[in-house]
Amino acid sequence: MELDKMDVNDWKYHGEGNKSLVVSHVQHSRVLRLLKYSAEDSENTVQTTEQALRHMQNIVDMSKHVMSPLLGEKFVHNGEVVKLPLEFVRQLSLKVQPERPESRSDKVIDIYSGCALCLPNLTQIPSCRTPEHRPPLCIEVKPKCGFLPASRNVSKDLKAKVCRFCMHQHLKLASGKWKRLSRYCPLDLFSGNKQRMYMAVKYLLEEPQNNFKIFKGGRCIYGCKEDGEEELQDLSSLLQHLRPYFLHGHHGHLSNKALLNDLIQVIVSALLSSWEDKGESRGEGRKTLLLPEGRGLCEASLIHRELLRNANQCLPKDCVLARILQTQMLDSLDIEGVYPLYRRVEQHLQNFPKERSRLQIDGPYNQAFLEKVQNAPQEDDGSIEYAVGKVHQYCVAMTAKDCSIMVALAPCSEEEDDEGCDRLEIQPAKPRFSYTVSILDLDPKPSASLPHQHCLDANIVGYYHRTSGPPQPDLGTQNRYLDDCTLLFHPV
Repeated sequence: MELDKMDVNDWKYHGEGNKSLVVSHVQHSRVLRLLKYSAEDSENTVQTTEQALRHMQNIVDMSKHVMSPLLGEKFVHNGEVVKLPLEFVRQLSLKVQPERPESRSDKVIDIYSGCALCLPNLTQIPSCRTPEHRPPLCIEVKPKCGFLPASRNVSKDLKAKVCRFCMHQHLKLASGKWKRLSRYCPLDLFSGNKQRMYMAVKYLLEEPQNNFKIFKGGRCIYGCKEDGEEELQDLSSLLQHLRPYFLHGHHGHLSNKALLNDLIQVIVSALLSSWEDKGESRGEGRKTLLLPEGRGLCEASLIHRELLRNANQCLPKDCVLARILQTQMLDSLDIEGVYPLYRRVEQHLQNFPKERSRLQIDGPYNQAFLEKVQNAPQEDDGSIEYAVGKVHQYCVAMTAKDCSIMVALAPCSEEEDDEGCDRLEIQPAKPRFSYTVSILDLDPKPSASLPHQHCLDANIVGYYHRTSGPPQPDLGTQNRYLDDCTLLFHPV
């Protein structure tokens, strides 16, 4: 990318979160991630430039030196910090402004520092050739936390029975964040049981909120707008987009039910794909990840209780979900257990402020930081090293709990043999896809957010306890295709 020849017409609005906005190149498989600030802070240019450089480098360092070793290099794309011409950033800000959601208008793009993060466009598969009428599909899933805390670490038994996501749904509904409850439960997706995973993906399709999106040719065609508005497209429109990808083997006819069944099976298969030592899985037996009994079953899940009781928690150890779950479980104490340790660290820093650098409270996120995370003492000996290690572990686990998975799919024909493309098929008579699986949204979580997390946790549990369990969500009529989906699996 030639930074001195940047043309604003080569870039288009891609999406944004709370802290950054993303634009994608119209021809090349690249995106730029730019920071955002509240309008009041945007004119403090000296501070903004310094903060932007440090912030961007922290994201790269966290991804490269901490999350990549934990999650697997194949899944993580580090990106690089680039310095863009200021005039280009100003023009880009003006260009994308009309496309931004109204709810995001309280923040503006950083037009003073010129700092951005350059990353691959994970909605594309550049190494695979695709026909124009069937550009790559990409499914984005934000799986959230996939386990229950150990009961010895929590003050309310409820937290060891109902997962954080399911409880939080009720508070979000009451606050107006969403208009309907989601029936999705992360513990079903992380179960490794294909029937539970199928239902989890089905419920994400049914009520995507901000946990599920589908892209076609890099453009979002299905998902949820900001502030709980209706879906970008209803399921009828989505089906029209998907039909050309799944007609193979159906002689030109494919029911809506069968189409969605095929889509869900492809997603589940990609999430379960094991990327390392594939040959060993045929020999010594596939390595799996098992959760301790009871920590993979949520009482709020609407899946039939008999299925939950008889389904073991078992993931292929090198699949993307297993790597994420292992990293999430660095949180061994829950916020209730780690918050007193955070206060111990804060008290220590008040007495010895120069220790902040040695303890790497604010980074840098390098090999030494990773070693603090991996080698934290197991027993509390009252030391500051134990407290810092557990706080670091919790913050890394928070990053894994808030990450997103990108499953990119490109249809392939029998004669194609694209190098570097992994293959996925539902069953021999159905379409095959080249695919990639990636993890993004791996920004470091500051330890300073722990007081907020502690307060939020109490609010979530308290509200759920008062409202005593989940009412049935109003699904509306648009989900009639999902309601009669047949639960059917074929060997991959």
